[in-house]
Amino acid sequence: MKRKSFIKKSLPVAMLPVLINGFNLKGYSKSPLLRLLGKNVAHPDRVFVVIQLNGGNDGLNTINPLDQYSNLSKARNNILINESKVLKLSGTTATGFHPAMTGLRSMYDEGLVSVVQSAGYPDPNFSHFRSTDIWLSGSDSNQYLNDGWAGRFLAEEYPNFPNNYPNQTMPDPPAIQIGSSVSPMVQGPVVSMGMAISDPTNFYQLINGIVDTAPSTPAGKELTFVRMVAQQTMQYADSIKGAAAKATNKSTLYPNNNKLADQLKIVAQLIAGGLKTKIYIVNLNGFDTHASQTDASATETGDHATLLKRLSDAIYAFQDDLKLLNVDDKVAGMTFSEFGRRIASNASLGTDHGAAAPMIVFGKLVNPGIIGSNPAIANQVGNADNVPMQYDYRQIYASVLADWFGADATEVLDVLSKKYETLPIFKKSSSAAGMVAGVTALLNYPNPCNGQTTFKVTTEKAGYIQIKLFDTLGKESETIIDQYLTPGSYEIPFKTDGLPKGNYYYVLHNGSGRMVRTLVKH
Repeated sequence: MKRKSFIKKSLPVAMLPVLINGFNLKGYSKSPLLRLLGKNVAHPDRVFVVIQLNGGNDGLNTINPLDQYSNLSKARNNILINESKVLKLSGTTATGFHPAMTGLRSMYDEGLVSVVQSAGYPDPNFSHFRSTDIWLSGSDSNQYLNDGWAGRFLAEEYPNFPNNYPNQTMPDPPAIQIGSSVSPMVQGPVVSMGMAISDPTNFYQLINGIVDTAPSTPAGKELTFVRMVAQQTMQYADSIKGAAAKATNKSTLYPNNNKLADQLKIVAQLIAGGLKTKIYIVNLNGFDTHASQTDASATETGDHATLLKRLSDAIYAFQDDLKLLNVDDKVAGMTFSEFGRRIASNASLGTDHGAAAPMIVFGKLVNPGIIGSNPAIANQVGNADNVPMQYDYRQIYASVLADWFGADATEVLDVLSKKYETLPIFKKSSSAAGMVAGVTALLNYPNPCNGQTTFKVTTEKAGYIQIKLFDTLGKESETIIDQYLTPGSYEIPFKTDGLPKGNYYYVLHNGSGRMVRTLVKH
């Protein structure tokens, strides 16, 4: 996305007056896509944690392709990890982890880690800023978007934000970033996700429900809107503090002097405290390793090793904490960096900006193992040669949306604009693709409609079925059906004469989950 455009379109960034362990929590509001998501997903209580490795992580020294070492040693002999030092993995002799990643290696052997090889995008951009924008927005390399992939996903969940939010259905922010920066990843299509309330006057206005008056002009109305958004964001302070007060971290594995571990420790506390937030974002900086990536005398040490140890130790402690807090079955996470590094090293014991790199997905419900093959390294490697892409990074996003959160194909397409094949990252038991138990079909015809349409639902399981119709603001319009059904196919005629023209959403609920479809009235 174009940064100037993003800044101009965004509301003022506002710091929540909440500190946990010294970190600022930024609350993200929702725009229209987010609310339906909560109703549409098969797993409404699931949480996803995104760990951004800022700077461009060297994937070849992170996930070591042992079967390519003969050629790789010619390309980066001054920084290549000694093969005897590489951490071997159960089930494979071809691939190993960096020696500093003992925690993640243990998680891998326990079946808690999935590695996606060589993730990237066509025609890669080697600028930190531009490539970061591409990954955060979910765009092509020549496409500029003003919102983020997670923001678009979340925007369908809570239409018409900030009006009537927070509320009983969703009292918490749908996305939280730990730290001082607001990620464009959660920028929605309509409003900025980050807001600030910083002075006592605003606080007392908040608790009394007061918004300063503004002139009755277009600019004045916009000012009133901005003030209302800021006040509603402040309301999340109570829910965040309340969640933090309900849970205490139980893991003793969190390392000291590890900023990523400190961030993840907060995330675990808030999840265990019952916060309904869907997406958390944390960061680890320092991966732009042009020089001193390794120590000359021991390539398994150096700046990169220090970073990977922080990453591995933090995730290991976080997963241990989730298990002890009994929430590990609802949480998954992934790492990403804006790009990888070149195959060949440079003379400064470092690597320059590259293309594709591995991504690590972790959690109790991931399919353990390695997706894809080790990058093939040629016998002769030039200074500009890159690791070729095996998987488009949006395939991982599509897998998160469909197989972790349970979004249906239409919704995933709406978020990512193109169809991307999912990868077997998550266990099948965690993937319902927007379906609910027993229901095999839900549609209405004709659609678009004018005057009348017929709803059709097919169920293989007896039970109560409820279908309700909502407008785009989330207001309930009609109840289509609310009764006990035996297995079979049912058609319910429905007159639409009384509905204003426009788009509507109908939601099926059967007690085990929800499905959402779109109805268009002409």
